[in-house]
Amino acid sequence: MDRQERDLAARIPAVLEERREQGLEGLVGGLDAVVIATEQDRLEPAVAALLRYTGLSVRDQFEDDFFRTFVLGTGGSADFLVRARKRGNNPFLAVNVAERTLAFPNTRLETFVYRTRDLDRYVDIQTARGIRFLTPVIAEYPHFRFIQTVPSSYTGNSTGFIEWTGDQGNYVPASGTVSRALPEKPGHAHLSRIHELDHTATRVRALERNEAILEFMSLTSYRFDFAVFVRSLNSITSVARLEHEGYAQVFTSGIEPYRDDRISGPTEEFIRHYGTRVHHMAFRTEDIGETVAALQRDGMEFLVELVGSPEEGLYQTFSMPSPHTLLVNEYIHRYEGFDGFFTRSNVELLTRATGRQ
Repeated sequence: MDRQERDLAARIPAVLEERREQGLEGLVGGLDAVVIATEQDRLEPAVAALLRYTGLSVRDQFEDDFFRTFVLGTGGSADFLVRARKRGNNPFLAVNVAERTLAFPNTRLETFVYRTRDLDRYVDIQTARGIRFLTPVIAEYPHFRFIQTVPSSYTGNSTGFIEWTGDQGNYVPASGTVSRALPEKPGHAHLSRIHELDHTATRVRALERNEAILEFMSLTSYRFDFAVFVRSLNSITSVARLEHEGYAQVFTSGIEPYRDDRISGPTEEFIRHYGTRVHHMAFRTEDIGETVAALQRDGMEFLVELVGSPEEGLYQTFSMPSPHTLLVNEYIHRYEGFDGFFTRSNVELLTRATGRQ
């Protein structure tokens, strides 16, 4: 166990104890939605690509004074709110400034939205702890109540919290205008084999990896599960899970801070070029060999060939990043009850492949 691991292991018990003492343990549930923002002219292409290359379908489309929003989903999955700002301040601008994102100042997976059974109590507790939110009070909508944190200085992500009061899955605000003309999903048979959001992975800096994980744990009921080191590529992949929930939150960082592209590895290099942000979204996939081949025939390009095997317990691969969202799609197929996210050999090959971006 290296210094970072010892530090993290020593600090986790205090976070868990504070959650219990403050009444936070169990107050936040699983992931309800992710919010992906795009540039205005890339909103429809981003939605079209998600329809073409995942199992997601459009469930709703609406517009209000500040956003145009598409709601996508599939069975058993967190919802996807894909939107473009029309006006107003963007609180994510400061974390979107990086060498290769200057042309995409509004583009990123911005917010992870977790359900809670008592939003008032949650906000009172976290406010007393010094947590800052984007709005001074909870926002009230026809079917839910909502609040989100300011973007994290470690990940660039915001963490949102939703309490449903009406029709669950109905995100339309009172001022929203609903469109009945929804984009159609391609009728390809292989898309039925791509299922729910399995996990996402956020790239964080080496020196801020522990802070990012502990911050996330202090905001949710997730627990640190395990980490895999790829020392040859200066990379650590860490996993946080919520008991009895399928979705996992993954953090990838360098072991040592960035020095130069030659020796610092693809994870720290990615952060230097794109900033801290979500790198990929993983979708559970059946018959992955046939499915990936069909995606390739339909124009999808990949960063790496399928890695893994049934004997190892899983197959997985990364797509090239979307030009509309900057996000990579991962497709993952587990065998015979395999419960992990990668093997040591897989994670090295996948990490190395991100250097192609």
